[in-house]
Amino acid sequence: MKEEMGLDLLIQVEALRKSFGSLAAVDGISFAIARNETFGLLGPNGAGKTTTLHLLAGLLKPDTGSIALSGARGDLRTSLGLAPQSLSLYPDLTGEENLSFFGRLYGLSGGRLKERVGAVLALAGLEERKADRVEIYSGGMQRRLNLACALVHDPPLLLLDEPTAGVDPQSRNHLFESLEALRQQGKTLVYTTHYMEEAQRLCDRVAIMDHGRILALDTVDRLIEKHGAGSAIEAELERPPAAGSEFAGVLEGTRWRLHTERPFEELALMTQRGALFRSVRVDRPDLESVFLGLTGRKLRDE
Repeated sequence: MKEEMGLDLLIQVEALRKSFGSLAAVDGISFAIARNETFGLLGPNGAGKTTTLHLLAGLLKPDTGSIALSGARGDLRTSLGLAPQSLSLYPDLTGEENLSFFGRLYGLSGGRLKERVGAVLALAGLEERKADRVEIYSGGMQRRLNLACALVHDPPLLLLDEPTAGVDPQSRNHLFESLEALRQQGKTLVYTTHYMEEAQRLCDRVAIMDHGRILALDTVDRLIEKHGAGSAIEAELERPPAAGSEFAGVLEGTRWRLHTERPFEELALMTQRGALFRSVRVDRPDLESVFLGLTGRKLRDE
């Protein structure tokens, strides 16, 4: 794997399994993550994303398989930070007090603790609200503080479980910018989400998970190339075609739909055959179409 990627690997996971009773939450997955990579775990509810993250963090013990973290600094917990989906904050404390508390748990004190608290407050955009109790923070502010708490000890690896859940657009964008800044600082990020646009914007590679298994793993562009279902043409014709006209796809009155790998060639061909278009829309394959094709279109809430 290392030679194939040509990268300096930070995490190597082999044949990882974790069951809860008869449910195989993680079912024999293997993957590797390079240093300074943003790696996405993308899947529907119940896919096994959070369980995988908790195994990486050491919160759960795998039934079988292995996780290797290269270059861990002494205690594994000091080498990673976890921002869980369920907020891990003390509402009766101020933002600054929360950060100081978590910093001390990681062994920080004195000037180093003060320096790190100031740095992550700035990253989260909470410097002006640091003396306010967390219970009066907005949802977006709490999410940003949750991320700051995971970063206060300056770990090289950051594990993020649905970090934008329930936040407003401004806070979401601020979180995106913060994560991109961390990437520029050399951090390695593992990011779980079911939002396609987040994975497409932030992640170098994406593993699409379902039922505890990895269905596909690659860059977003390669996933679309390998698993996209072609472009979709939806057009409205000026008038119904003449009897006997050859139309690929589905024609209902003046509405024409076609899935094809060559949308513009098909449009040119139809024009040559005399078709007049009132409107045309071409939807190219994207990560959402890949996701739905691999995991299914039926809603699941388990």
